[in-house]
Amino acid sequence: MAILEVTQRDAVTHLTMNSPERLNALSDEMLAALQETLDRLADDPSCRVVTISGAGKAFCAGHDLRQMQAMRQNADAGAATFADLFARCTNVMMRIQSMPQPVIAQIHGIATAAGCQLVATCDLAVAAEGTRFGVNGVNIGLFCSTPMVALSRNIAPKKAFEMLTTGDFIDATRAESLGLINRVVPSAALEAETAALADQIAGKLGAAVKIGKRAFYEQLAMETGAAYSYTGDVMVENLANADTNEGMQAFIEKRAPDWKQ
Repeated sequence: MAILEVTQRDAVTHLTMNSPERLNALSDEMLAALQETLDRLADDPSCRVVTISGAGKAFCAGHDLRQMQAMRQNADAGAATFADLFARCTNVMMRIQSMPQPVIAQIHGIATAAGCQLVATCDLAVAAEGTRFGVNGVNIGLFCSTPMVALSRNIAPKKAFEMLTTGDFIDATRAESLGLINRVVPSAALEAETAALADQIAGKLGAAVKIGKRAFYEQLAMETGAAYSYTGDVMVENLANADTNEGMQAFIEKRAPDWKQ
């Protein structure tokens, strides 16, 4: 049984973290599977959207604490061992945002610590009613410093710091109001609602979405004037695409575009 199940449906690829007995923790094996699969999909022109869910009763409980403790007990393990773990996790998170396809988190149960980081890192997120989110490492004496990076780029700093220092959970409704997720839906509708969002995005011009996703993250790090200058160049690049020309002409002529890409 694969630790990461991959299902292709038209232009949407669905990834299921399949380690329910560990609440889909980001173990060494899970991180390796995610990295390999995301790297491969990034170069796959047939894939326009990626969705990620978790098998069993939870989305993801963060790092595998049992595995981390076993690493600590290894006589050869030191700071470099844990630095490597967090570097590999960071690489997965960075890959999600650098790949051309939008990535949607499909969340249920709990998303804690690095699991909450994964939610915050994904481009979009749909959660079932009753889902709980937390960066709870402080409760065991390990401040969620790396999850903090993604979390603090999704929600207001004071709200993020409260979650990080109290270790309290927030529910899906609160997560939506803070901007951590996009939508809250009934549990029975979670898969269908996520698929509908993925299909809607997959139906857009792939080249435009690819350009737009790259520009979205690039401009966030810029001063306003530099961001306008950069995105103006991106618009020019986008306009040079033949399918964009077709889309604009089709709009004028009130017909569906005949895109080639």
